[in-house]
Amino acid sequence: MRLKYWEWIYALSFCCFQFQLIAVAQITDPAEVSALMAIKSNLVDPLKHLKNWNKGDPCVSNWTGVLCFDAVRTDGYLHVRELQLLNMNLSGTLAPELGQFSQLEILDFMWNDLRGSIPKEIGNIASLKLILLNGNNLSGPLPAELGYLSNLNRLQIDQNNISGTIPESFSNLNSVRHIHLNNNSLSGQIPPQLSNLSTLLHMLLDNNNLTGYLPPEFSNFPELRILQLDNNNFSGAEIPTSYGSLSALVKLSLRNCSLEGAVPDLSGIANLSYLDLSQNQLSGYIPSNPLSPSMTTIELSNNQLNGSIPDSYSDLPSLQKLSLKNNNLTGSVAAKIWQNKSFGAKAQLLLDLQNNSLSNITGNLNPLENVILRLQGNPICSTSNIRNKDQICGPEAGGDDIAQKSTNSTMICPIHACPIDNNFEYVPASPLPCFCASPLRIGYRLKSPSFSYFAPYVYQFEMYLTRSLNLDLYQLSIESFVWEKGPRLGMYLKLFPLERNLHSSIFNTTEIIRIRDIFTSWKFPGSDLFGPYELLNFTLGPYSFVNHETQVKNISKGILIAIVLPAIAVAATISALLTLFIARRKARNRHTLSRKHFSSKLYIKIDGVKSFSFREMELATDHFDSSTQVGQGGYGNVYRGILADDTIVAIKRAKEGSLQGQKEFLTEIEMLSRLHHRNLVSLVGYCDEEGEQMLVYEFMTNGSLQDWLSAKSKGTLNFGVRLQVALGSAKGILYLHTEVHPPIFHRDIKASNILLDSKLTAKVSDFGLSQLAPVMDDEGTEPVNVSTIVKGTPGYLDPEYLLTRKVTDKSDVYSLGVVFLEILTGMRPISHGKNIVREVNLAHESGTMFAVIDSRMGSYPSECVERFVALALRCCQDKPEQRPSMLDVVRELENILRMMPETGLDLSVSESSYFGESTPSSSLAFVSRDPVSSSNMLGSDLVSGSIPSIIPR
Repeated sequence: MRLKYWEWIYALSFCCFQFQLIAVAQITDPAEVSALMAIKSNLVDPLKHLKNWNKGDPCVSNWTGVLCFDAVRTDGYLHVRELQLLNMNLSGTLAPELGQFSQLEILDFMWNDLRGSIPKEIGNIASLKLILLNGNNLSGPLPAELGYLSNLNRLQIDQNNISGTIPESFSNLNSVRHIHLNNNSLSGQIPPQLSNLSTLLHMLLDNNNLTGYLPPEFSNFPELRILQLDNNNFSGAEIPTSYGSLSALVKLSLRNCSLEGAVPDLSGIANLSYLDLSQNQLSGYIPSNPLSPSMTTIELSNNQLNGSIPDSYSDLPSLQKLSLKNNNLTGSVAAKIWQNKSFGAKAQLLLDLQNNSLSNITGNLNPLENVILRLQGNPICSTSNIRNKDQICGPEAGGDDIAQKSTNSTMICPIHACPIDNNFEYVPASPLPCFCASPLRIGYRLKSPSFSYFAPYVYQFEMYLTRSLNLDLYQLSIESFVWEKGPRLGMYLKLFPLERNLHSSIFNTTEIIRIRDIFTSWKFPGSDLFGPYELLNFTLGPYSFVNHETQVKNISKGILIAIVLPAIAVAATISALLTLFIARRKARNRHTLSRKHFSSKLYIKIDGVKSFSFREMELATDHFDSSTQVGQGGYGNVYRGILADDTIVAIKRAKEGSLQGQKEFLTEIEMLSRLHHRNLVSLVGYCDEEGEQMLVYEFMTNGSLQDWLSAKSKGTLNFGVRLQVALGSAKGILYLHTEVHPPIFHRDIKASNILLDSKLTAKVSDFGLSQLAPVMDDEGTEPVNVSTIVKGTPGYLDPEYLLTRKVTDKSDVYSLGVVFLEILTGMRPISHGKNIVREVNLAHESGTMFAVIDSRMGSYPSECVERFVALALRCCQDKPEQRPSMLDVVRELENILRMMPETGLDLSVSESSYFGESTPSSSLAFVSRDPVSSSNMLGSDLVSGSIPSIIPR
């Protein structure tokens, strides 16, 4: 039904009024609200924890588990910072809409009963720092897309049913410090590429079905503290001798992995505390070189070791457990192993030497009370004159930590003296006798401690925990602890509030939120001794009224008045403008009809890509008004559009001469829809109706790299940002070359096709000239039907390609090398008859390289620039075989970034720029107005109907 004229006026006036309200009021990003509702619809919530997820605004109304930033962002919306849904008895599945959270930092669904697979869309959340999905029933493979979360610090997906292999893309997690994938069903080879993770501290892959070999490249980890691979099946593999070079290692645990060969010499690892190589098929002698004095645990039992017990084991002052049982050891047992130790009151030493061929003991046989010695199954036990024979040759007894109650209180208090409400109880270590308080109860577990016996470290642990929480020592009580399978150390903690009056005390809301935030955000300082921890539960108990969300202030009356008055004024002008609007609309519709022709449409379903109508594209671009045009090329124009859901997109509209057949067009759309990488511009959808062919992409708010490098640009990028842009671009191209099958060659890499998002993340765009790499035949020969038409942009073209017409991966390497030279110098590839490759080569050879460096990027470390120049020039070698692979390019850029001082990695523009106040003139362009442009809209060389098999990231 058509609306009458006055109804249009009323509707538009009302919408205008509502728009002004929204513009000033604090509301959550609509896309994130939609995502939250999709998450709820996918979950089963029997305890109704999420019952307020349909009341008001998520951030303003404090939805359970939804934590937001406390101020609107640059887009005018509030954004969700954390999803904290720990231990809520939730089942169901994870919604793909999780990928719509543009600024989410913590995703926490620990200890629920979630099933199904992990959505690959989580890999779209570039801001993520913590992924906490452990303790569910998730299945399926690990999405490769997770490997490009450059800000990710912690990846915890342990204790699920995840299968498949560990994606090689995880080697790109440049900020990750903790990878916990233990207790799943992962299989296959551990990717040696993970050795690129220079920030990694803990790798826990135990209790899976991993096979293959132990990558010797892991010796390159500069910071690795814990490597735990127990209970996998590396059948016949050996422990690389290079692991002796893991200089920062504290714990190495390779129990029950079907390993063979010798025990490596680990004497060079200064702080090694825990070594477990038990239940393998290791043979030969135990290395005699002295191990770290920090050693608490040596587990070499159930192997095929021979020779004697090294004398150096007598000089380990912190030793708690030495287990060599079920081997073929001979010789003597030196009593000085325990006699040389100075035992504290809570210290313990277990020496388990059962079932070997040990013949005697040298020194005083009588072990101290703190020592448990097990010799059953050795010839020594057949000697009749051994004192305490029953004690050392009898069945196993003692030696393990067992569940204990906290005993840090000796006071005697009257029964029922504490208040009966709020679960008050005596504070065991309170300085005030019989002081009552209402505690928080916390389930807590050490996932990989570097000791075997906890009692000597209880006080140290209490100090560590209370200092981390900024509490007094008496406020913590370890109610109980117990060793669990792993071995892992589970415990229940009580935290008591400060003494605020003479008789009793409770926590205030602010303090509860602060403490929980430290636990759930993993803000504890690292501890090599205690290792990684996991939060099992955080029981509010009497504090269940506390809602752990960010508070947002309500809009004030003054602001409302300021909104209403302008809204009335604006509404008064609507009627005058509406007539003109309708007239213009009719005129544009008549113009549009000149392009339309109808044909039989080939419909195909493309997952994750929307088919837009021509009408939707018109509305998004105000009928393709010239004011919305942000770029142009040989294929047609590019427009900035706003979809019905307020999503801003870039719309590439082909001109009539660039139109393809519908089948070819849709085939290429399907190919592009399956390219998923954080450094590739994402395809949102397409339009293929009424004689139109359009592609709809994500909109890149900071325009192209060329915009920023242009001498006319009012803003510029510092060297650290330029280096990050170079690395991001290289990673995007590497994905096309190595993880798409068959590989895709871009063929038109240039500065105007490298776009920057709101966070200055580089994304490669415009696959208009992309070509599937030729597939080798059975004899390794390429097909002969290689295109003879040279395509690309002058100045970026590979010289070898110009001669042979054969495009290879090294053609993209050359083009990217030219972009690197642009990044360094700010020069165009061809300018005033000068070629950038030749000019930089001459400057480099003459020692005047720094004279051609772009002065607008400010200060920079000379050694980093020198290496970057050398890399760029290697990429631009005339002969392809002299150029590095794209993988080598990525690795070298990562190495250069590691050399950068911390200030050089600040992702901001240079000081000379006024970024935030203005952007380059075409910074909103999807494709810049490039006078030298490609001539194809899409990959016209693609064979119709041939879809590559693509591994998304």
